[in-house]
Amino acid sequence: MAASITRLRRAAIVREAAQVRMRCQRTGHTNEQAAAAIREALPEVTPLEAWRLALGWSRADTVTQIGKLYRADGLVPPGLSESMLCRWEHDPDEWPGRDYAVMLCRVYRARPAQLGLHQVQRVRQLSTWTAEMIGYGRHDAGVAAPGRQEGAEQMTTDAGLPAVRESLHLALLTQPDGSPLVDELAEAAADHYALNYSRHPVPVLFREVHATRALLAEMLAPGGASPDLQRQVGRLSALLGNLAFHLEDHSGARTHLGTAAAYADRCGDAALAAWTYGALSMVTRSTGNLTAALTYAERGAAAAPRGLVRAQLHAWALLPTLAQQGLDREATSALEEGLTELEADPVGEAPGRFGFDAAELTLHQAEAHLALGRTAQARSRAESSAATSTTGTPGWAAATLVLAQAEASAQPSDAAQRALDVLDRIPPSRLRSTARTRLKRLDSMLADRPAESVSDLHERLNALPPPVNAHGAASA
Repeated sequence: MAASITRLRRAAIVREAAQVRMRCQRTGHTNEQAAAAIREALPEVTPLEAWRLALGWSRADTVTQIGKLYRADGLVPPGLSESMLCRWEHDPDEWPGRDYAVMLCRVYRARPAQLGLHQVQRVRQLSTWTAEMIGYGRHDAGVAAPGRQEGAEQMTTDAGLPAVRESLHLALLTQPDGSPLVDELAEAAADHYALNYSRHPVPVLFREVHATRALLAEMLAPGGASPDLQRQVGRLSALLGNLAFHLEDHSGARTHLGTAAAYADRCGDAALAAWTYGALSMVTRSTGNLTAALTYAERGAAAAPRGLVRAQLHAWALLPTLAQQGLDREATSALEEGLTELEADPVGEAPGRFGFDAAELTLHQAEAHLALGRTAQARSRAESSAATSTTGTPGWAAATLVLAQAEASAQPSDAAQRALDVLDRIPPSRLRSTARTRLKRLDSMLADRPAESVSDLHERLNALPPPVNAHGAASA
């Protein structure tokens, strides 16, 4: 099959599959439905390739995610390459061995039959394995996997955070008046915090970002700081605003984000300005001030560059605000604009706190459907978002809790159990204010639904320590 399809046609297949995926996202289809739609539109695509395309992943993404699974299990990642995956997808005589087949099922959150692996003689046993044996990416957080060394840490740990700040401090001691090297190191530090935002307890990361910004603030005398350094101060301020919001400090969040907006405007960084206005919209929306939230969202969308950033502003700021106002038509228009911008972006996603991806877009879509009373669509979109998020992460928790809210009226026990699963997997110190808000909302929705799991959830939430206590101490 591979020999009969030219490189040019392969490129066309990727583009056409992306268009099908976007159309499926618009209509609330699951990953399985999107993969089926891709195969129907593009018969030359195999089930294994169709599922990857339905997720919007490149082969490099799949290789990276499988490597992360191996490391999470305490194992050294094998020599999987994009060319190997390409052969498995296209060559009928080339198929993954059992271990790789298991990892593909886990990373794609799919059953063997959905990936076409049940037809393979060498791995036919996969079709009889249970979901629990394969795991489908649901690696239990906090439980040591076979082969993992006790106490072994990944590079991005709490211990690594102060080391980044200390290295920047050492560079500043040698060049206190600033230099291109200092600008570069400041950018590297901001990138580190943004890319690893979800790996650390919020209070821990807040302290480090704050301390790093304080180091750079000493160089901000009039005329003494380059535009690049000022941009990094703006990015660090934006991160502090987001972190303060996740600690339920709304007034602090507005202050930090206002500072970030000022530096973004001063440096002419349209993307940072747009993101900051989006974050301000999120903060004011959480306090119930939808008028201010819409103003910030519109300002951010107007400032956003075309493509990914504008897609994010429409999905993250405009869509939820309009949905909460009950403006169905306007919310639908915002979603359409976001999907169009994302589809037109040559990359289509970016990592980190300032990035955006399909899982986040789908989450916002699910919450908008929920706000507008479209329970079935909200459930479908939340399931898709949770399936494409790593279990135990804040994104997974958000999608799972939105899914639980969508199930609350018809399946209260299942909804409560999903919330209990979130509490089991994520310690209180890592629960963001957004997760706590969703948990409280779900508890209220289940208040008059008698069930053992509902009572358990209510008791767990009553015992949950606050993110910051009356003495100002964080729960981390």
